[in-house]
Amino acid sequence: MTGNDGQRFDRLPATAADREVTGRASRAEVIEWWVDRFGLPADAFDDYTFWEKGAGKIWIFAADLPSPTDVEGLGMTFLRTRQEHWKPTTNAVQRFGRAATRNVIELGEADARRFLAGEDRKPDWDGDWGYLIVAHELAGDVEPIGVGLYVHGELRSVIPKGRRASLPARE
Repeated sequence: MTGNDGQRFDRLPATAADREVTGRASRAEVIEWWVDRFGLPADAFDDYTFWEKGAGKIWIFAADLPSPTDVEGLGMTFLRTRQEHWKPTTNAVQRFGRAATRNVIELGEADARRFLAGEDRKPDWDGDWGYLIVAHELAGDVEPIGVGLYVHGELRSVIPKGRRASLPARE
């Protein structure tokens, strides 16, 4: 196999040395990115396989299948890799973000509501620029609510338009 086929899922190679498709991320690189960027433990992904469909759209699946696999969907979208900066998906952050120890920004209630509605915020943040896990305290726990892009003092909401919500304030 020499190229990427956007009509099927191909398992990510275990390491860069196993790569057959130019530009395809490896399983090791994907896990290393989550560990380095968000401080997740590497073993959080032990029970999952990683797949690419299209150019750089990485999916995660809690089982194993032969590769390649011709199906419409497989698990959930997890990460976009074939761009300058890798971008985690909202689903991935909501599923795995509780274990993050780095690059998590916690918003208060008013800012969290506006962020979920798609509004950009100007939080007090002195951490890394780039994609962050945006979280909010809910029922006594800090819960990841989505992905934000922090640049030039602004946290840009990258909540998908179809998932944005206008929530009434709690009384």
